[in-house]
Amino acid sequence: MVRKIEGPTRIPVPGGKIIDEHVGRVNSGDEQVSIAHMTAPPGWTEPAQTPSFAEYTVVLRGSLLVEHDGGMVEVGAGQSVVTSPGEKVRYSVGPDGAEYVAVCLPAFTPESAGRD
Repeated sequence: MVRKIEGPTRIPVPGGKIIDEHVGRVNSGDEQVSIAHMTAPPGWTEPAQTPSFAEYTVVLRGSLLVEHDGGMVEVGAGQSVVTSPGEKVRYSVGPDGAEYVAVCLPAFTPESAGRD
């Protein structure tokens, strides 16, 4: 069945980051996948997390920094990063902030993020 989604739902979060969920539990009722457009200001960071979902992230502008057990990776505009379920990660952004699209399988929930 084809479903048109008229627009995203803005998910409130602290720290100045904007999350616009297009597909997922909140906006479309989908539990299998979530797709969100994120905009994070310079200096934004979040606590470490060990999510129970895979996350596929495409950086559109700026840079995303991903700390993990093996070190840190910087992901710039036009690049992507994939994190696996059960892998401890911590996201932050570079000096210009970042705009990116995140896809989570299964769909994101605060509980499944496993934040510290």
